[in-house]
Amino acid sequence: MNYFSSQFKLGILGGGQLGKMLLYNTRKFDIYTSILDSSDEAPCKIACNEFTKGDLMDFDTVYNFGKNVDVLTIEIENVNVEALKKLEREGVKVYPTAKTLETIQNKAKQKLFYVDHNLPTAEFSRFAYKKEMVTAIEHSTLNFPFVWKSAQFGYDGNGVKIVRNNKDLESLPNVECIVEKLIPFKNELAVIVARNVKGEVKVYPVVEMEFHPEANQVEYVICPARISKDVVQKAELIALKASAAFEHVGLLAVEMFQTENDDILINEVAPRPHNSGHHTIESSYTSQFEQHIRAILDLPLGKTDSKIVGIMVNLVGEEGYQGDVVYQNIEDIMEMDGVTPHIYGKKQTRPFRKMGHVTIVHENIDEARKIAGKVKQKIKVISK
Repeated sequence: MNYFSSQFKLGILGGGQLGKMLLYNTRKFDIYTSILDSSDEAPCKIACNEFTKGDLMDFDTVYNFGKNVDVLTIEIENVNVEALKKLEREGVKVYPTAKTLETIQNKAKQKLFYVDHNLPTAEFSRFAYKKEMVTAIEHSTLNFPFVWKSAQFGYDGNGVKIVRNNKDLESLPNVECIVEKLIPFKNELAVIVARNVKGEVKVYPVVEMEFHPEANQVEYVICPARISKDVVQKAELIALKASAAFEHVGLLAVEMFQTENDDILINEVAPRPHNSGHHTIESSYTSQFEQHIRAILDLPLGKTDSKIVGIMVNLVGEEGYQGDVVYQNIEDIMEMDGVTPHIYGKKQTRPFRKMGHVTIVHENIDEARKIAGKVKQKIKVISK
């Protein structure tokens, strides 16, 4: 099929920053794109060929949108899976598949998938509602501390809490959840695997993630991860095994824990471009966003090697600020060599909302990390 400067139409469910960065590449290749999002102010709106406002969880909205495209992909997992199933039956190519999304949308199903496919993950229990957890604690079958995760609709650190006592327990919502054993770990790592329709597979270098202690959001992504070759090999092998189990098409970002004993445990996966791959725009031969387009259109996959050390700093709304966004001191970081800001186009900021990111490239990883720290201290996302 001729995708370039043609009548072919690519549909994307979700119009946020991941979609916007996908559009960098569809515009480069002159691939016609149609976006569905619930907000008139979606970052994708200015860069796509067609924009439709609508609810991503509504069956009819997703189905009617999907009928009018040739290939349908996502930039967010929370979409109506039943609509995708019907579109697949009617011949629309949907990547990732409805089956993959249905598993990943629910963290309990996702964890059971790992168990069924002998993929290493932290020990867990599944609860339909909070009262079941309370009963388990009363009978000493569940003990503090533990990690609580909402089974559905968690994102960017929301829906995840470390529960250390009854007071923490009381603050939890009454929803389906999983509870994981609190694992002591050295590092949080991630590997992005690309797989096209033909089954060609390529792996991006392992990255290391540093998290904000309160918001549970990634603050820094460091590539390459500062780990031993043995741990790199373990992480890549487990990511490839996960990719083979899901038989996904597109990208699969596999987030992992490196334990104190250097074992690798899968935390969770995302079947789309991912925060842990934003640095690839500047630091890799092929960005994760171009690679996703190549994979879902069954084009040859690009080279995944890094050209240079890359560190990504998330730009999130400062605490205490809400309203029309202001990027304070952005000119100062633009004076630094090897520093590139990406602004997502969200007009309103609020505490910890992802508003952009900054990539730092450098020949030396220690110097790059120092510069990343200066960037983090200097630029502030505030409101008028």
